[in-house]
Amino acid sequence: MKDPNNPCLFCNIEKSGSVHENDLAYVSYDSYPVSKHHCLIIPKRHIKDYFYLTKEELVACHDLIKVIKDEILIKDPLVKGFNLGTNIGEASGQSILHCHFHLIPRRIDDVDNPQGGVRSVIPNKQHYKRKK
Repeated sequence: MKDPNNPCLFCNIEKSGSVHENDLAYVSYDSYPVSKHHCLIIPKRHIKDYFYLTKEELVACHDLIKVIKDEILIKDPLVKGFNLGTNIGEASGQSILHCHFHLIPRRIDDVDNPQGGVRSVIPNKQHYKRKK
């Protein structure tokens, strides 16, 4: 199996496939999508994770998140929500050690019960009952 960290897959914009970019970041569709139009927003500078982003890089990523979100909504009117997240460290599931954000389009009934959303990274914590 090829190691996506040696050399870093996300440092090669051409290989990753950019659909949008600005001076500090770019957007690529995920090679292993959770749902149709799942994409990645990737800073161009090789940094480990979110906590190493500069304010300028964070703004650049944010700007691209909004651009690709709007594009997805135009392409697919069935999209009614999104999950937006980043994995920080191998313990969280980060496998490519270059900061990136996942924008995952969600559709009504794409899972039986979406309650808890990103909480499902630990399956038995996804569904919960509110305390009164």
